[in-house]
Amino acid sequence: RRCRSCQSKVEYNPPPLTGLQFCFPHVNNSCRRSSRLQLEASFIYVLLSCISVLTVALNLLVIISISHFRQLHTPTNLLLLSLAISDLLVGLLQMPVEILVLANCWLLGDVACVAAIFLAFLLISASVGNMVLISVDRYVAVCEPMFYSSRISVRRVQLSVCLCWVLSAVHSGWLLRDKLTEPSRFHSCRGECLVVVNYADGVVDLVVTFFGPFLVIVVLYMRVFVVAVSQARAVRRHAVALQRSGTTTAKKSELKAARTLGVVLLVFLLCSCPYYCFSVAAEHNVLAAETVVVQVWLIYLNSCLNPVIYAFFYPWFRKSVRHIVTLRILQPDSCEANMLQRD
Repeated sequence: RRCRSCQSKVEYNPPPLTGLQFCFPHVNNSCRRSSRLQLEASFIYVLLSCISVLTVALNLLVIISISHFRQLHTPTNLLLLSLAISDLLVGLLQMPVEILVLANCWLLGDVACVAAIFLAFLLISASVGNMVLISVDRYVAVCEPMFYSSRISVRRVQLSVCLCWVLSAVHSGWLLRDKLTEPSRFHSCRGECLVVVNYADGVVDLVVTFFGPFLVIVVLYMRVFVVAVSQARAVRRHAVALQRSGTTTAKKSELKAARTLGVVLLVFLLCSCPYYCFSVAAEHNVLAAETVVVQVWLIYLNSCLNPVIYAFFYPWFRKSVRHIVTLRILQPDSCEANMLQRD
């Protein structure tokens, strides 16, 4: 987790609840374990575990679909593939970690603590970077369609995605430089996993991972929206003439893709805003402290929602899922199947 003040603590656990159990009963400086009603705890664990499994399964379908079927190897889909990998890792690694520490105890040691925090920072940063790349892709496709094929190629997208992940790792390592060199530096008791980010680093992190990308995404998609509306009006005015043009279908498909990915971006911003807005609030904000777990899980929930959006808007995804579930992808030359043709 992140914090924006030199005194704020970014923890992997909610504030301690009432209870006198300790994480390490035979250690003097052990942290206290949270005590919840058994029914409440069971419900929370089952619910979050289901979200984790569902996130992994849905994003695995996206990854298999785009990787297997050659017709889906487009620049836009490569960006979706990168986003799906990030979402898969969230469901496979980050969500289980959050579930394990609901008892307010970290039992896996300092090295695992550092790795978990680094991975959390990395995946959030990579997801933000992927969203920005998706916005740029849709902007060029809709606003400058004549230059799309020359400016947005598979090779350039691959390089952009790799650069996005590398820069995310560098940024996360820079924020956690103190934690990486001295893992237990900020711990006040045994069984605690947290990191403290100073004020200056917190401000830079907010700009790099939220305000900057948020501004870029909003500006680009406002432009896409304006162009989409103007093109829709033009199509209505000159329907007959445009239907005879070979460029009409391409423009229509690009606009549909822009709409779908616009929904993805909107859901991402809605899921992220509460966490970052509370991060800007004062460090002693009671509501922010009491709802930090909900804020973090709202960000993680976004990883589960993206494939649902694809299934709702993309016919090719629904078709590819049918091929996967019925094992038709195991047939010879199944990778050459036409995913864009409606059944």
